Amino acid sequence: MSLLGPVFKRKDGARQPYIPLGPFHLRLPFIHFRFEIADYIQGLIMCAVCLGIIPVLTEYLGMPFEIALTVVMLNGFLYLWHSHLGDPVVPGWITPAIPLLLAWLKTYPEGVPRMHALIAFEAELGVLSLLLGATGLAKKFVELVPDALKAGILLGAGVAAVRLVFEAGGRFDHYPLTIAVAIGFAFFILFSNLFKTFRSKNRLLGYLSDLGLLPALVLAIIIAPIFRELPWPTIEWGFMSPHFVTLFTEWTPFSSRIGFPAFGLYIAAVPLVFATYIVLFGELIQAEALVDEAREFRHGDEDVHFDANRNNMIVGLRNITMSLIGPDASMCGPMWAAMQVVECERYKHGREAMDSLFGGMASFRLGTFTGYFLAPIVTLVKPILPIALSLTMLIQGYVAVRVGILKARTFNDLGVAGVVGAVLVSRGAAYAFGVGIVLCVLIYGRDFFRRWSVYDKTKDPVFNARISAE
Repeated sequence: MSLLGPVFKRKDGARQPYIPLGPFHLRLPFIHFRFEIADYIQGLIMCAVCLGIIPVLTEYLGMPFEIALTVVMLNGFLYLWHSHLGDPVVPGWITPAIPLLLAWLKTYPEGVPRMHALIAFEAELGVLSLLLGATGLAKKFVELVPDALKAGILLGAGVAAVRLVFEAGGRFDHYPLTIAVAIGFAFFILFSNLFKTFRSKNRLLGYLSDLGLLPALVLAIIIAPIFRELPWPTIEWGFMSPHFVTLFTEWTPFSSRIGFPAFGLYIAAVPLVFATYIVLFGELIQAEALVDEAREFRHGDEDVHFDANRNNMIVGLRNITMSLIGPDASMCGPMWAAMQVVECERYKHGREAMDSLFGGMASFRLGTFTGYFLAPIVTLVKPILPIALSLTMLIQGYVAVRVGILKARTFNDLGVAGVVGAVLVSRGAAYAFGVGIVLCVLIYGRDFFRRWSVYDKTKDPVFNARISAE
């Protein structure tokens, strides 16, 4: 551990140098880790995906484009906290929960009431994450929730994401050809077994797949004007100017126009906060698995570990901060799954490709943060931002449904999950939790409090009856 000089040249098997800061490990570019040019450049390009939340902020909250962009910039700065404070992840949105949040926000009138609902929800989510991370209770909290209920929440979130695009008057009705072609291309390069065969034989196709949604977004920029569904981008040069003063004085709880929410809104947000946290915790599990796999692949040349409690604390601080200075419907999540995979894959190629996982993660997020201020990048993707959000929702819907189904351990779990998911989409998180708890009590009885993470489904009578019948 060292505080000065080019100390990122660690010994094999050691921790990357850092400055102790309580539960955090402060690392600075060029001092505590090598700046990775390749990851920085990729971040410059991939910032286009982050800008996809702007149409939501303008449509649901009434924010002007410039104010919504300023919110993205603030969130982008908070992304930097993770890798610089000892958390080896690429942070992102809580994407599966966005449709649930938007459905809840629509139950409030546009304007100040809806802003109050968002502020209350985001602040409460931040406090819950911070407390569970600081006390180390995060894992125990989620273990108490039955797998049937977890599966139902993920299933409902996935269906809600798809419905957000395909509902009557939704984005698909406005841009049907562009969305159809772009999402077809995205699904092919991300999930197709045929494409996996191609990419294993062609390095260029492998790079294409590693870019996640970016190739589909580039395709949308080209085909949307050809289909006459969106205009060609008008490229502007220079830098984007953030509107921090206007954001703070007109769109935060400190402004006279907005003010702080009433206490009742914090009570109303409780079910959705719990549902969102369950989704969030699922991403923590995935992040730990990806980091562990990357570390083992490098044969222990860097002592890097994912700490869920540290991640929870940073996520909590980010959400609390944004609720006060820039309420954001994308929320502050623990991981951007697609880019976490890409970064971990690059890390596996050895120290020449990426010296430290912290350096790769930090350099990527420094790249996205820079991209928000570059007018050529912002104006290039501005016309297709509604398409970017649609693609994100459809990909996330696919993954959430798949993960939700796999979360169920028995046939009873699947039945409960289907009902909970349907109630979640149609009536919201409060009803879904109520229905799910009642069903679990009725179906499982005293097994409601069993250790769901290690439950042996072969002992379930419904499961065995089904197997014997087949």
